[in-house]
Parts: sequence; structure tokens; C-alpha cells
Amino acid sequence: ELSLAIARPIVAAKVFNYRVLLLRHQRNHPEHSTESLLSAINGLADRMRNIEKALSLDVLRGYEGECATMYFGVLSQLIVAQEDDLQFVHRTKRPPLDPANAVLSFLYALLTNDVRSAVETVGLDPQVGFLHQLRSGRPSLALDLVEEFRAYLGDRIMLNLINLKQITKDDFEVRESGEVRIKDNARKVILSAYQKRKQEEIVHPLLDEEVTIGLLPHIQAQLMARCIRGDIPEYPPFYMNQ
Repeated sequence: ELSLAIARPIVAAKVFNYRVLLLRHQRNHPEHSTESLLSAINGLADRMRNIEKALSLDVLRGYEGECATMYFGVLSQLIVAQEDDLQFVHRTKRPPLDPANAVLSFLYALLTNDVRSAVETVGLDPQVGFLHQLRSGRPSLALDLVEEFRAYLGDRIMLNLINLKQITKDDFEVRESGEVRIKDNARKVILSAYQKRKQEEIVHPLLDEEVTIGLLPHIQAQLMARCIRGDIPEYPPFYMNQ
């Protein structure tokens, strides 16, 4: 019951942030708005209502999977430059099979390392999660907290790098297995964009204080620790501003 109570708002925030990214694109690029994009936006809103009522972790994970399918099904529409060279067809992880997925996997790995460090700093065991089950060698709790940041510190940076042409098709190589690898110089560009993003300041939606984006994982880890200790009644995840 505790796992479900903590996992439910994490998934809700993840889906909310997915939806915000799609809504921003629709608002900023009305000429690229499509029926499939609108359908995904509405579908995510419907699933969010279901997520709030999920009565088991399995049901919750099912809704999360549906939302990911809807979101990644239209993510390619948010790429408005180099569409032919850097297409995103669907999410592929091990191995990534296109440049956009390779960038996403690299950014998610950077994010996971930051979140894991934050979790350990506040005295929590990164291996013991609530949404992600305990598995040897997997930082399940860190992966739990990563979920609410995927759109904000992963997908958004990937889209900016491609749409602003900071990376191009020449920054990747395809191996015989089909795996797409990022060349070393491009890795430096991506890492620089990630670090620059972390230095930006926002007003934290819950604390109502100005903080650097790089502090967000630590703030959320602190809130998680307070929730586990019983200092606060529930875990408040990070929601992007609309």
C-alpha cells in the first residue's frame, strides 16, 4: 500500500509532464498540430484520471505503459528540423536504433546518475524502489525519481539539440547490429547542453523558491526521505509549469 501511495503520484507527474511538452509544442508550432497529436494530448489527460484511481501497482504500470506508447507515438512530430536525417520512429533502448533514441538514452543515463547521487546524499538506499521492483544491481529508487524528470531533463534537451541543429546525422555511427552510437565530439555537445540546462534557474512549483534546475533531484530526494520518515503525509513529485 505504501509503494502504491508513493508510486501513483510519480506516474501522474511523469504523464503530466509528457502532456505539458506536447501542449507546448502545439502552442508554439500550431502549423505542426495534427489530429494524432491532439488525440495523444487528450488520451494522456484521460489516463491521468485513471492513474489517480489505480488500486494496484500492476494496474498503475499498465496505465504508465499506455501513456508511454501514446507519447512516444507522436514524439517524432516535435522534431521540426532535420526530420529526414534524425527521425524518431518509436522508443528503442538496448540498443538504440536511431540517433534520437541514442541521445535520449545518453541523457537518461546522465539523469539517473545525478538522481542516484541525490538519493544517496539524503541517506536513502537507491536500490529499493516503489514503482520499480527490487532487482540486483538496479537503482530502483533512483529510477522512480527519474520518471518525473524524463520529459523535462531528457526529451526536451534532445529535441532542442536536434531542432537547433546542434547535432546532425554526421554525429552518429551505425554498427553492424543496427545499434546507433554517438560520436565522442557529439557526446561532449550533449553533455554541455545538459550541464547548461542544470545551471538555469526556475521557481520550484512546490517550494515557491528560486532554485537551479540542477538542484531539483536533490530537492525531490529530500522530499522522498521526508515522506518515508513520515514527516509529510505524501510524496509531492515535480510538475512542469504549463
